[in-house]
Amino acid sequence: MNAAGAPEPGDFVISREFAAPRELVWRAWTEPRLMALWWGPRLIANPVCELDARPGGAYRITMRTPDGTDYPIRGVFREVVPPARLVLTMDCAEHPPAWHQQVKPGCRPGENPAGELLTTVTFEEVGWKTILTVETRFGSTAIGDALTKMGMREGWAESLDKLSAQLVEPGSEQSPPGEGNILKEAI
Repeated sequence: MNAAGAPEPGDFVISREFAAPRELVWRAWTEPRLMALWWGPRLIANPVCELDARPGGAYRITMRTPDGTDYPIRGVFREVVPPARLVLTMDCAEHPPAWHQQVKPGCRPGENPAGELLTTVTFEEVGWKTILTVETRFGSTAIGDALTKMGMREGWAESLDKLSAQLVEPGSEQSPPGEGNILKEAI
């Protein structure tokens, strides 16, 4: 974001309105047991989800695909302004080598071509709903282009779909049958 709070050219931005109070959406982002329920694209499990949501606090999430491939992410919370704003780094250096080759074909083993991404998450209260906006700044336009081509927008959309399903009132028409959800967990 620039000084005026607007995204820079090439930044990734996705926004979603949730029919849930801001405090609950905030908790979904800052409590490990809740985040593990929704983080990552469809069919992704999160066997590791550790968060220390305070300025300077670290986090680690390991996304696991159905075939058992792990995609660890780690980072640090730079800003934590409850329940309005999170700023965190995202480091995918531990992702499988094939992922790194997709980001930058020909990169050397151990090289982290995506670098450290900076993500800002805002939680805007609108009545009893919440507008969540996720903005990621890349180290370069080339990195942003590569991650977009690899499905970053679709992955975030699926992740936010999972979050939305978790925020539905238990027992409502929209509630996933037989599944616990964040709203139920938070009560």
